Amino acid sequence: MKKLALALALVAPLAVAQDWMPTSFDHTEVSPGIYYLTGVGGQMPVGATGLLVGDEYVVLIDDSLAPLGPALLAKIDELAGQPADFVINTHAHSDHTGSNQFQAENGAIIVAHDNLRSRMEADPQQNTGPGALPVITFPDEMTFHVNGHEAYVFHIAAAHTDGDAAILFREANIIATGDLLFRGMFPFIDLDSGGGVAGYKIGMQRLIDMANDETKIMPGHGPIASRADLQKDFDMLVDAEARVKALLDKDMNEEAIVAANPLADYHDEYNWGFITTEVMTRMLIRSLTTN
Repeated sequence: MKKLALALALVAPLAVAQDWMPTSFDHTEVSPGIYYLTGVGGQMPVGATGLLVGDEYVVLIDDSLAPLGPALLAKIDELAGQPADFVINTHAHSDHTGSNQFQAENGAIIVAHDNLRSRMEADPQQNTGPGALPVITFPDEMTFHVNGHEAYVFHIAAAHTDGDAAILFREANIIATGDLLFRGMFPFIDLDSGGGVAGYKIGMQRLIDMANDETKIMPGHGPIASRADLQKDFDMLVDAEARVKALLDKDMNEEAIVAANPLADYHDEYNWGFITTEVMTRMLIRSLTTN
């Protein structure tokens, strides 16, 4: 998984060279003044972003890769008529924090969990200059009261990373999950950045418990989801872990488990470019044998 994390960190320049990167952003208005932004063009699945627009402030949730900063700013200006006032980072990966510095240079204040700032501060590839790091951090939770919305931002420990945050828009009944949801895909659980399968499951369950049948869920990757979609992906993860554990309990080694392909039933729906069925199997083995 260390190699995977490195690949994710280095894929941006490769994407530019091979025209894999999106060139613009599309938007869906999930509720009046709340938008879900996704990359258009290219083959690279960059993290999605959220946007809250109103008369008082413009709040952006995550800001994609560094080279996409200008395209993202253009989309924000199209929808809001001005740059973002605040950016909430949901975790430290560069496809969600990469244009922090660019957005800050255009007036945004970056907000995130304490652990996210610490990880970015220690990484020369992310600590690139004034504005790259969050200037407001929180240990557990905080609330934005803007544009008639109450946006509750809360930490989920040891899940995708150790610095994850999700956002509940209480009145609008919308949850922005960051990478606590890869809708319809095997999730990337970054064990080298403080993440863990146990924490990821706890985090997903917390989101499920917050939601109801009318809740709209904006994932870090994938289409807008419902509570039922979130439950389905949670159930997959629980079952996938149980399948791998059953083989470990038979004293099978890693290569034998991979060869047995315990996640075969999920391959057609959940396998994708970064987290293939094999990668997911190995990640679960590592989690179960080291935690």
